[in-house]
Amino acid sequence: MEVKEATGRLGVLIPGLGAVATTLIAGVEAVKKGIAQPIGSLTQMGNIHLNRKKGNNYPKIKDFVPLANLEDIVFGGWDVYEDNVYVAASRAKVLEQHTLETLRPQLEALKPMKAVFDKSYIKNLDGTHVKEAATKYALAEALMEDIAQFQETRDCDRLVIVWCGSTEKYIETGDVHESLSAFEKGLKENDPRIAPSMIYAYAALKMGIPFLNGAPNLTVDIPALTELAKQTQTPIGGKDFKTGQTLMKTILAPGLQARALGVKGWFSTNILGNRDGYVLDEPDNFKTKEVSKLSVLEDILRPDLSPELYGELYHKIRINYYPPHGDNKESWDNIDIFGWLGYSMQIKINFLCRDSILAAPLVLDLALFGDLAKRAGLSGIQEWLSFYFKSPQHAPGFRPEHDIFKQLTILQNALRKLMGEELVNPEGLTFAEEEITA
Repeated sequence: MEVKEATGRLGVLIPGLGAVATTLIAGVEAVKKGIAQPIGSLTQMGNIHLNRKKGNNYPKIKDFVPLANLEDIVFGGWDVYEDNVYVAASRAKVLEQHTLETLRPQLEALKPMKAVFDKSYIKNLDGTHVKEAATKYALAEALMEDIAQFQETRDCDRLVIVWCGSTEKYIETGDVHESLSAFEKGLKENDPRIAPSMIYAYAALKMGIPFLNGAPNLTVDIPALTELAKQTQTPIGGKDFKTGQTLMKTILAPGLQARALGVKGWFSTNILGNRDGYVLDEPDNFKTKEVSKLSVLEDILRPDLSPELYGELYHKIRINYYPPHGDNKESWDNIDIFGWLGYSMQIKINFLCRDSILAAPLVLDLALFGDLAKRAGLSGIQEWLSFYFKSPQHAPGFRPEHDIFKQLTILQNALRKLMGEELVNPEGLTFAEEEITA
């Protein structure tokens, strides 16, 4: 397939310049300076196997597909607070202050644009740096003006948007989300069922800019915006970055299933103290996250196919706001399993992770792959990017794939197909195969 080269500058615009986004931006600047490595980024550190008899058959992904270089990335974004990236990163306390000091000039230069904010969707935040407009349609137009001005002033050839904002309250698809015409009518009439994240997504897709959703919000996972993505030939993907506890589940659950070991119960609890934890302390926002996290085990273990092993699985999730932990999330899992002749066993996991350290490289990869997809002429839902999400957006009629190992195969086969290489272990490639040949 023809994939356009990544010439010129790539603008990465981020709604939500909080802990994850500032950790990403500071990290990329540190890598540019040669004082750090982009560990955790598949595009930068990962290899891909090729069925070649001659030459390098295990190249770095960044050497195999034409991705934008880190030197060519320009960052920008919006936030409900006016702190520049240096101040925001200092407040987040993810990275050590001496690291931030070495990057201070670059970080201080990045100041957020005023955000689209609706307190009814995030009750625990009080936005002070927000746009005012008569309608949600006018807010979308204001965002498009921001985007156009950023592209011009920063001399960007291409753009991509990755949502790093907070988790919005739980909503379900309604009639306003069912078609593009209904959605645009809803924007003009200030329909309360149109969330701020949807306004960002609409603005991006209207301009043909790839949009990836890193929160469990509905956002682009509605018929209206998938319709717009197809209309403007724009890639979309989501939702909810796969970090911490869910990452562990998608690694461990496939192993238990592979050995045909039964699971009676899986109790998961988290404590974290960053802005994400504060937002999730509100029940309406927690429900959005809970729904995203609960779907993982059922889709991997398939109790409908193996009721004797997983038919009575009890899955419980708790998230607790605990300010002293800051961005250092701690998760505990108690897993009750059973084996030969029904004898019980237990697995216990205590994962002390750094939430933004795990999420930042995912944002980088999604930005680079979103840009690649656009240059390759792909549009609509990019299911080959499910590797990065807790609750992968998928085409109607298909089950989402949660097994991280199968997700990696699908992702790598999508890259092989784009570059005209032979597929490896192509079973279950339905999503990438159909999308890339469409």
